[in-house]
Amino acid sequence: MPAWIEHALWWQVYPLGFLGAEPEAAPEARIVHRLPQLQGWLDYAVELGASGIALGPVFAASSHGYDTVDHYRIDPRLGDLGDFDAFVAAAHKRGLRVLLDGVFNHVGRAFPAFQEVLREGAGAPLASWFRLSWPRGSGPGAVPDYANFEGHGALVALNHDEPSVADYVAGVMDHWLRRGADGWRLDAAYAVPDRFWAAVLPRVRAAHPEAYLVGEVIHGDYAGIVRVAGLDAVTQYELWKAIWSGLNDRNLYELAHALERHNGFLDSFVPMTFVGNHDVTRIASRLADPGHLPHALAVLFCCGGTPSIYAGDEQAFRGVKEERAGGDEAVRPAFPESPAGLAPYGWPVYRLHQSLIGLRRRNPWLHRARTTPLHLANESLTLACHHGGARLLLALNLGSAGSDQPAPGARGIELGEGELVAPGGDAARIRLPPRGWAILTA
Repeated sequence: MPAWIEHALWWQVYPLGFLGAEPEAAPEARIVHRLPQLQGWLDYAVELGASGIALGPVFAASSHGYDTVDHYRIDPRLGDLGDFDAFVAAAHKRGLRVLLDGVFNHVGRAFPAFQEVLREGAGAPLASWFRLSWPRGSGPGAVPDYANFEGHGALVALNHDEPSVADYVAGVMDHWLRRGADGWRLDAAYAVPDRFWAAVLPRVRAAHPEAYLVGEVIHGDYAGIVRVAGLDAVTQYELWKAIWSGLNDRNLYELAHALERHNGFLDSFVPMTFVGNHDVTRIASRLADPGHLPHALAVLFCCGGTPSIYAGDEQAFRGVKEERAGGDEAVRPAFPESPAGLAPYGWPVYRLHQSLIGLRRRNPWLHRARTTPLHLANESLTLACHHGGARLLLALNLGSAGSDQPAPGARGIELGEGELVAPGGDAARIRLPPRGWAILTA
């Protein structure tokens, strides 16, 4: 893992939605220079406290960006190579890293090699790039059955046992890292055999030892995948689910259990943590009680991990993902041309993010912090967040009444609200108001 990731905090942007691009790419689309507009948001990201921009798909695609047709070309709905280079330069000038979204499990049907297969049949030069099943006696023009991504016919799965596919992916990753990117989020990494990544990623690291490589993994053996595939990290969906589910059900035992598992992951790698991304219902809509949003954020920023904030969540944007065609649109909206166009009611949540990120910046050891419950009930929790000799306490109260709970060793209130009783000793307690929370020095 590159040393710089210990101080990293990503602001994730889904560019096609953020910049209001057309949902479908025209066959001979003219280039629309939208990426320069995103440069106008870089200072906003810096002021938020982010250290990097995690970009969603920027390569030429047919629709939502995850149906890539050319990994070496910027999507004309976003701009061109000059726009990309200018964006990376502007980000780096502000000290922001750039993480790219690499879709290497599958391609779009319009991907040239697959179109060649459809034209020429099983004898097409790159037919081995795909997992195909041909009708008996078929010839050129026949349409084979083909493996796809989770039943989506528009997403053609690559054959990861084909060595030239590994060469291609390694070449793409190397190309954009040489062009200035600082790392890759590997989309649907869970659907790609670990042995494929184990063959590709060492080649990338040999040329780019400081690149950060994180895989999208929803469930499974996180630590085993990281170890075998050679990743720096995977996405921590277990903790994401436990945060909102534990808060909604007022079952902090669920959260405590997930944090115990999280401690185990931290023994071997540092996960990418989040409470929202471009694929899930926004946290402000997911929570049954909006008053619990600060609790979710406090957990995110006090536990170990590399946090990622999905653009708009820091303004309490709302949006519900639906399992239907176009069901992602509500969580991938167009943003105003500049931060000045944001609604006024979101800025208090932005400032809360700033305060919590500031706390994390002052305590960089939180990147690897473990958590230990000091008090646990359905609606109240006191956590010790610690690494080495450093320690903070996080106290949560989900109830509609005040809570008086142990806070041993607490010396003062760093963030949040409440009354600290008998500070500094083992008998210290924190009295929280209804739905209150506090981060305590200890």
